[in-house]
Amino acid sequence: MRTRVVYGCSGLQLGAEERAFFRDAQPWGFILFGRNVADHEQVRELVGALRETVDDARAPVLIDQEGGRVSRLKPPNWRERPAAVRFGEVYAKAREAACEAAYLNARLIASDLVDLGINVDCLPLLDIPVEGADDVIGDRAFARDPTTIIDLGRAAIEGLMEGGVLPVMKHIPGHGRAMADSHLALPHVDTDTEMLSATDFVTFRSLNQCPLAMTAHVVYDTIDPQRPATTSPKVIRDVIRGEIGFDGLLMSDDISMGALSGPVSVRTKAALFAGCDVVLHCNGKIEEMKDVAEEAKPLEGASLKRAEHALGLLTSPDPFNPASAEARLSELLGAAA
Repeated sequence: MRTRVVYGCSGLQLGAEERAFFRDAQPWGFILFGRNVADHEQVRELVGALRETVDDARAPVLIDQEGGRVSRLKPPNWRERPAAVRFGEVYAKAREAACEAAYLNARLIASDLVDLGINVDCLPLLDIPVEGADDVIGDRAFARDPTTIIDLGRAAIEGLMEGGVLPVMKHIPGHGRAMADSHLALPHVDTDTEMLSATDFVTFRSLNQCPLAMTAHVVYDTIDPQRPATTSPKVIRDVIRGEIGFDGLLMSDDISMGALSGPVSVRTKAALFAGCDVVLHCNGKIEEMKDVAEEAKPLEGASLKRAEHALGLLTSPDPFNPASAEARLSELLGAAA
């Protein structure tokens, strides 16, 4: 039986120890990073090798291909994609052009990913950055206006799904107010609950039909001052599943990040207990992955149903001309420059 975890791997090819571990651990899926990417054929071979370990040709293989500074596929082998803020800038001048551009951009990203066998992209980012917040979000956000983010986020979701790739909205229920980079430290947000509900949560609530979502390693002091969303039963039950109304598959952000403390096995147990369906462990360190596996429970019950529902939404891409789409995207972005 598959387990409630997504693992990274260490390099461009699977080592013998990694192969054996993945065959034994049977994770739900895998995630790729820059260290796993050289060229098209190498990535295809790695994706195939990962899926072979779980004997599943449709096993989720994730990547963070946002555009801008968070892009695992880079030139010269792949075209550079704009940061999300570029579409927000276009939106401020021409809403319809921006939505079409965001759709085409996501559709082109999906085309790149499907060519490699990758079927999940950790996009769109629906966080609303505020003045003075840490730059970890910054230009990765579409804008500071919820309506802009909702419209462009919806377009990106449609572009990915019509391109045969599942989207992951992040970082639910909102990372935009964080004054620290959760890769390095645990951010606290002391904004009152009413304000969070009226701003930060709105984008996720409006797009709550997205099949997958990733948690924020952020403490919301007025909701649960002790635990970040990832390990907070209260935040997941009352806010993510309750107020936001998200019923898709909920994955943690990377549990090896600096925001969380304690052994990774304890982090895994806490995230799954809190209500995450799946935990994400990204750094590819085999000894940590073995510790995670100790607490990575079988994928069953409601979590299994959510996982099956998400994968059931994967379809073959509609007919698509990338060259025409590239030209139209350039036209849209150029016209609003």
